[in-house]
Amino acid sequence: MKTAHDLVALAKSQIKEVSVADAAQAIQDSDVLLDVREADEYASGHIPGAVHISRGLLEFKISNAPELASRDLKIVLYCKTSGRAALAAKALNDMGYLNVESIAGGFDAWVAAGNPIAKPQALEFE
Repeated sequence: MKTAHDLVALAKSQIKEVSVADAAQAIQDSDVLLDVREADEYASGHIPGAVHISRGLLEFKISNAPELASRDLKIVLYCKTSGRAALAAKALNDMGYLNVESIAGGFDAWVAAGNPIAKPQALEFE
């Protein structure tokens, strides 16, 4: 019986990962940056310009988004440490997307490298 770790390892052997050192350039060159973490994780801070689609809804949401229909789009995705992103990249590859990259080490590696993060502005009431 396979474990989640086994599935992630298998996915990582079949996808393209970009190092955190090369991630900023990959993001700049991409058509879309997807954050596949949960909504609360995204809200607590994310890579600037990232679009949020939780891993659990990815296949459904991307299938219903006409702007994401082209299989030639260059997609970069990430999660917290890269496991969910690897599974998401594998799923997108299986759906026929040709240019999918996952950020190795995920958001945690991005932050540890001193890269910028975006946080939603809190509402202020006077």
